[in-house]
Amino acid sequence: MFQGKAVNLTALDGGIVELCFERQGGSVNKLDALTLNELREALELLRAKQGINGLLISSAKDTFIVGADLGELAILRRQSGEDIARINGGQSAVFSLLEELPFPTLAIINGLALGGGFELTLACDYRTMSDTAQVGLPEVGLGLFPGLGGSVRLPRLLDLATALDWIASGKNQKAGVALQAGAVDTVVESGLLRQTALLELLTSHRSTAWKIRRQQRLQPAQIGKPQIFADARSAARKSQPMVPALHTLIDLVEQTITLDRDTALRLEAAAFARTLKTQAAASLIQIFHNEQLLKRKAREYGRTAGKLEKAGVLGAGIMGGGIAYTSSVRGIPVVMKDIAEPALELGINEARKQLGKQVTSGRLTPEQAEAIDKQITPTLTYEQFDQLDIVVEAVIENLSVKKSVLAEVERHCQANCVLASNTSSLSIAELSSALQRPHQFVGMHFFNPVPVMPLVEVICGPGTSQIAAATIASYASTMGKTPVVVRDCPGFLVNRILTAYILAFLRLVRDGADFIEIDRVMQEFGWPMGPAYLQDVVGMDTANHVIAHIANGYGERLLPGFEHAVERMASLGRFGQKTGLGFYRYETDPNGRPRKILADDTHRLLREIQPRGPQPFSDTEIIQRMMLPLIIEAARCLDEGVAASAAEIDMALILGIGLPRYLGGALCYADWLGMPEILNQCSGFATLGGLYSPTASMREMAGSGRRYYAD
Repeated sequence: MFQGKAVNLTALDGGIVELCFERQGGSVNKLDALTLNELREALELLRAKQGINGLLISSAKDTFIVGADLGELAILRRQSGEDIARINGGQSAVFSLLEELPFPTLAIINGLALGGGFELTLACDYRTMSDTAQVGLPEVGLGLFPGLGGSVRLPRLLDLATALDWIASGKNQKAGVALQAGAVDTVVESGLLRQTALLELLTSHRSTAWKIRRQQRLQPAQIGKPQIFADARSAARKSQPMVPALHTLIDLVEQTITLDRDTALRLEAAAFARTLKTQAAASLIQIFHNEQLLKRKAREYGRTAGKLEKAGVLGAGIMGGGIAYTSSVRGIPVVMKDIAEPALELGINEARKQLGKQVTSGRLTPEQAEAIDKQITPTLTYEQFDQLDIVVEAVIENLSVKKSVLAEVERHCQANCVLASNTSSLSIAELSSALQRPHQFVGMHFFNPVPVMPLVEVICGPGTSQIAAATIASYASTMGKTPVVVRDCPGFLVNRILTAYILAFLRLVRDGADFIEIDRVMQEFGWPMGPAYLQDVVGMDTANHVIAHIANGYGERLLPGFEHAVERMASLGRFGQKTGLGFYRYETDPNGRPRKILADDTHRLLREIQPRGPQPFSDTEIIQRMMLPLIIEAARCLDEGVAASAAEIDMALILGIGLPRYLGGALCYADWLGMPEILNQCSGFATLGGLYSPTASMREMAGSGRRYYAD
């Protein structure tokens, strides 16, 4: 009947026609322009044909349809808002054409039906779902909302609060949940899926039930309780304060749920166009592409890497125990060594604590946890180290101690064993000078806490071989982490850029800004916590050491040149949470966690290092003064080849220090602002020193119109 590159029509018995999605040359089905055009053509053919009793919609792939083509979406967002609304409305009209066919329609959901794939099924009269399949509307993760009728159809199909929650969470929903909510009509075992669906479709055309339920979907619905929208707005302000999509979606549903379908769809297309043009959408779509790049690189590391069968952790304690747990839970057995039994016990207990959390949450059974625990071998000797493929050193952050330990362990390892040092700041070049095989040595910077933080910096020293770096990067991927390979320099990548941001904070405080106001502004801007609170969490002693080490590494450009707040706090023993007093005071809550409260004497203490005393600063000035040094340092890292691409730098900042996702990263944010605007802002702060001095490449970009990310 119809044979396309993505859509096929086949006549079945009983007057049933099957519309099958089977994208040629692709592993999955996507709703790209080709597929939508072929779908329109097929549906128009069906509408004109006589004698059809029902339409069965299926997929020849293991999944149903995984959503839109994000490459096409990125191109679409370059259009004007009016053109986006027109194009989107035309695509949505294809689903309306499906919804208006003069016979019943049923979608077989055999695997993932996500985004536009799930929206397509909502335009059908019936949905039959495999018990292993999942449906979902993940658009919010891209700074968007369902724009092919999903925001109109789902609230008319489900309970309103449930529909809003599904869209706002972006989570995949399992078959049982979808059935209970009313999103699908039948859930069966995958082996019975097709025959069940055919039987239901053959039965449905003999009655008028499908016409009645279709008519109900096309009509305005009851608004329900207004409190539902108030609750949804409150949740959106907490979860996505800087992402307009959710707020627009809630307003849209409240406006359209009492309107007829076609009017509602026109309003949806206009709202979708406005949302697609937002910074959040541009940035979050870019993040998706960046994540795909990192996944491809991880696969390349795996192909290059050496053997990964058994690992060692040198130095137990909290960090070593976290590394051992993270390795063993992902299937790589670990030998964990320390020189003292108490430290070894601490490491084992940390690993068991993490396993216990997995059991409590239901992610592991007690039996599985016990089996993983047995994959961690504690030892006080080097007896098994000649059998290891990788050894991660995690002893105290002291150059001489680490050099001594690394030289010692190297003598007990096989020649092809890769050694890695878990260091946050020490020179990999200097550490490698103690080794006989520096080509087998790599930095491996885990972020704390190890089981939670997704980023691992893989630091290449001057002699590090490609295979050694790939082996450690592949090991990090196996542990469920995202590796970013970087070049050795003071602070490496993330801490170097973060230090510029913290120095901007310290300069603001010196110039008279209220640290509480800075924390408020930056948290409202999207950071998980303000810079003052962050220093309390890190520990003022640690923070002061890191600031001094990294700033000294780059000379006058980063050297503060004044006594700063962290330095003063550290000198007074106000180390933050660990001592109960820093910028803030801390008390223990009923769950044993530190609770932040205001400290009465902090403002008085800071006035002693504020030459002009307290001064007012606007929110805009605080944001600019905080973010410009971060952008500039990220640009310097790209210029110097500290990381290979803007994508890797931006993802490292998002994963390592919680840079707000809606910004897309420092360099993506720079593209959004525009380099001429950044230079203009920098010129306004030129008297503040090197932190605000743009690079030569930034000036060239402003003149040429070049961007960090190609459109």
